[in-house]
Amino acid sequence: MNHVPSPRPPAETVWDAVVVGAGVAGLTTALRLTQRGLRVLVVEAESRCGGPVAGGTLTRPAARRRPEAGTEIDVGAESFAVRGRAIGALVSELGLEVVEPAGGTAWIHTPETDFPLPAAGILGIPANPGADDVRRAIGWRGTVRAARDRTMPAEVVDTRSLDAFVRSRYGDRVTDRLVAPVATGVHSAPLSALDVDAVAPGLLEAYWREESLGKAVASLRAAAPAGSAVRGVVGGMHLLVRALVDAITAAGGTIQTDADVIDVSRDHHERWVLSLAGAGRIRTPRLVVTTPGVAERVLGAGPQRPKGTDIRLVSLLVNAPALDDAPRGTGVLVAPPAGGLPETASTAALGSGEPRAKALTHATAKWPWLAERVRETFGEGRHVVRLSYGRLGTRTPKVTVEEAASDASILLGTDLTKHDVVEGRLKTRWKGTLPPPTPGYREAVSAYAGRVDAISGLVVTGSWLAGTGLANVVAHADEAADRLLAE
Repeated sequence: MNHVPSPRPPAETVWDAVVVGAGVAGLTTALRLTQRGLRVLVVEAESRCGGPVAGGTLTRPAARRRPEAGTEIDVGAESFAVRGRAIGALVSELGLEVVEPAGGTAWIHTPETDFPLPAAGILGIPANPGADDVRRAIGWRGTVRAARDRTMPAEVVDTRSLDAFVRSRYGDRVTDRLVAPVATGVHSAPLSALDVDAVAPGLLEAYWREESLGKAVASLRAAAPAGSAVRGVVGGMHLLVRALVDAITAAGGTIQTDADVIDVSRDHHERWVLSLAGAGRIRTPRLVVTTPGVAERVLGAGPQRPKGTDIRLVSLLVNAPALDDAPRGTGVLVAPPAGGLPETASTAALGSGEPRAKALTHATAKWPWLAERVRETFGEGRHVVRLSYGRLGTRTPKVTVEEAASDASILLGTDLTKHDVVEGRLKTRWKGTLPPPTPGYREAVSAYAGRVDAISGLVVTGSWLAGTGLANVVAHADEAADRLLAE
C-alpha cells in the first residue's frame, strides 16, 4: 500500500485547495500547491495512492508470511520517458536515484521468427529502413518498399492514424513487424486507433519539415537526450508515489484515502462544496479534479472516451540460470495478429502454439539494481520476468501461473515450465486502462480543456487528459497547478 489513510478531517472544513484523486497527477499538483504555502487536502476514493504506479512484494510461497524475505517490485508503471523535463525534474527533486536500463535491446516475436528490435527508432519506426538490423527484421522486400519514403512526394501520405501514416510511407512490413508490436504494447490498442500527435509528439511536424518519415524520425532522435529513451528509479517507480506522499505531508498537506466524492456544487461565496460519502462536506476556492467521474459532476458530460481494455500482469520469480545471459535482452514485444481481431475475439483464438501475452519484460536483465537485490534475497540464477496481457478488441484472459510460465518459455526460448522453476508469483489486474488516444478523442479533449479554462477556481488534469506515460502526466499536472496559482 502506498499510503495509510490519515484521520478524517472534521465534518465541515475549509481548505485553500482540494485535489480529487491521489494518482501521480493529483499528488504532483498537490505538491506544487503546498509548496506555495496553500493548505491542501487530497481526497482519494481508493484505499491507497498512486493509481497504476504501484508496488508489490515478490516472495517464495513458504516465506509469504515474512515480507522481509521478499523483494519489492513494480506491478504497474516501471519507467518514464525522458522527453520533456517535468518528470525528470520531479524525480530528482524528491531525492530518488534515477537510472538507465541495461544496455541490451528488446526483441520482437512474430509467428514466423524472433529478432532484436532495431535501434534508432520512435515507437518502432526506423530512421533508416536500410540499416542492417532493420533489414534483418523486414527482409529485402520490406526494405525496398520502405526506401520509397525518400523519393515519394511528401503529399503522398495518410495522417489519419499511426497505422495509416506509417503504412503510407513505409509499407506493410515495417508497420506490421516493427511498429505494431511496440505501439500496441504501449497503448494496448490497434495502430488504427492511435492519433499520431498524441503517441509521437512532434513527429508530424518533423515530417512536414523534412518531407520524409525516415528523416523526421532521425531529426527527433538527434534532438533527444543521449542514452536510453526511458529511465527508472532504484527501488522501483512505486517509490515516486511514496516520495510524493511524504513531501506533501511534510509541507503541511493532508491526504485522505477511502474518501469518495458524491456531490460537487458551489456556495454563494463561489467556493466549491464537496460532499464525501459518510464524511460530511469540505469547501475550497480552488478545486483540482483528476478523475473523469467527478469531472462530470462539475462540468457535465466530458469527452466521449473510447473503450479501454483490462490489463493483467503476471510477475514470476524463476530459478533459471539459463536466463543469466539474457537471451532476449530486456524483454519481448509480441506482434499482434495481422489485421487485428474482431471485437468479441478471445486471445485464446490465437492458437495454442502462440503466446497470449502481448509483452514480456525480463526485469532482472533490464534493471541491474533489481538483479542484485533478487540475487541477495533468493540466490544465484534467480530472475524476475513480467508478462502483460490485454489488447483492445480482445477479452483479456485470466492467466494461470502455468500458462504464464508457458508463454514466458516461448518468448525467452528457455523452458520455464518444469517443476520448481517458478518459485514466486504476483498477479495484478488494472481494470479499464486508458482510452486509446484516437484522433477524435484528442480533439474532444482539446475542446473540453477550453470549457475548463472558462471556470474560475477549477483545473482538471490526469492521464485521461494528458495521455499515456508519466512524462505526459507530470507535465500536465505542473501546468494545471500553474494555472490555478495564476488566478
